[in-house]
Amino acid sequence: MYQGSYHGSKKHEPDLGKVLNRAWDGGMNRIIITGGNLIDSKKAIELSRTDSRLFSTVGCHPTRCGDFLPDPEKYLSDLKHLIQENKDKVVAIGELGLDYERLHFCEKEVQLKYFEYQLKLSQELQLPLFLHCRNAANDLVEILSRNKEHVVGGVVHSFDGTQEELENILKLDLFIGINGCSLRTKENLEVAARIPQDRLMIETDSPWCEVKQTHPGYKYVVTKPATVKKEKYSVESDCQVKGRNEPVNIIQVLEILAAIRNEPIDELAETIYNNTCKLFFNNK
Repeated sequence: MYQGSYHGSKKHEPDLGKVLNRAWDGGMNRIIITGGNLIDSKKAIELSRTDSRLFSTVGCHPTRCGDFLPDPEKYLSDLKHLIQENKDKVVAIGELGLDYERLHFCEKEVQLKYFEYQLKLSQELQLPLFLHCRNAANDLVEILSRNKEHVVGGVVHSFDGTQEELENILKLDLFIGINGCSLRTKENLEVAARIPQDRLMIETDSPWCEVKQTHPGYKYVVTKPATVKKEKYSVESDCQVKGRNEPVNIIQVLEILAAIRNEPIDELAETIYNNTCKLFFNNK
């Protein structure tokens, strides 16, 4: 999408540089690019090398775990070597986890096997986990509990679970990552308001997971950038592309959380920033 391509159709010129500049101008000072499999992780690292403020994860997303099947040992070894060769840029193992909403991409048993298979990299390489969980919290918690000795911290990103699921994840000493997809319902807001401040992180998951006007938390959003449809978008424009999320919009997630938690926004921002640095950037 930042190359101007949507479902294979070119709508505008590449504008990733402009998107990143908006993020830096908006007050961000580091961005983590998520790797979804071996090929994507290599691309994420390549991109991270274009700017000292960019970092990446390396791992295999649950919907891509079929990539392990031809030769699991070699695939895991390739992930490990990629991390070892780029220690200055890789800040987490992931994105990995379980996704039971999209089993058509990868069947449940394959996801379960290769989620657990990747966990040993955390202890071996002393890196936290960047975790994905969709409709699979019980199995995720069970596997992580069973492998506690292999896990060096982590965050369940894009969390949209129940209060009970939140409590079970917190028992594992993990952080909770909140974005627009985490705040789509009234129940989501109630759960997000109860996350302990010292376990809370925010993210955008760009270009996905924007805060939409139909979301119950949108009424708390103060920062509303001008947008234009992708067909009419110009790189020279100061507008964002309608329906395409950007890193700078992380402020909207912060604004919603500060409002529903009734906490001073600057204090909350500082705590979240410190949480993020503690998990991902302790040795950077």
